Amino acid sequence: MADPRDPRPLIGEPLSLDLLNTRWRGTPVNDLLTDPEGYGIWLSSAGLAERCPADRAGLDAVLTAREALAALVGAAEEQRPAPLDALNEVLAHGRIRHVLTSGGPAETVEVDEPHWLAAWLAADDYLGLLGQGAHRIKACAHSTCILHFFDTSQNGRRRWCSMAVCGNRAKAARHYEKVTR
Repeated sequence: MADPRDPRPLIGEPLSLDLLNTRWRGTPVNDLLTDPEGYGIWLSSAGLAERCPADRAGLDAVLTAREALAALVGAAEEQRPAPLDALNEVLAHGRIRHVLTSGGPAETVEVDEPHWLAAWLAADDYLGLLGQGAHRIKACAHSTCILHFFDTSQNGRRRWCSMAVCGNRAKAARHYEKVTR
């Protein structure tokens, strides 16, 4: 559940895209992750507050992951070779360990240092999204929006981060253009 202190316009995307969406449009661009307090709000909204301390080391690790994700998503949008090394460096800080429990098979995430957990989970989530279909990782089609989403629509034709916000703005602009001609 989203933290009521979270000011972002789009919350609830998969973890990797939710991390990218900690920056959103504004003049200057708004950024939730400028300090450990904002990082704590993001952790809370992402459901990670119980597992990850909101400290400077964790914030730095998450910022590293966010930059790596932004570079990968940007490369895909611009159809240029993906810069893989930065995300692979984040992934190198953790692993999934398979175990057998009394309840059956299970997986646990292990990280080198606790402050890498949120960053590693976001990077791992991105790999999962790629497995579901890289073409469904999209940037909002509104010209001034910098948010991203995972298109789960049946036909894969979603264009807006939010129909209520950016989609409505585009419709209103088209209507205004038509009326004022």
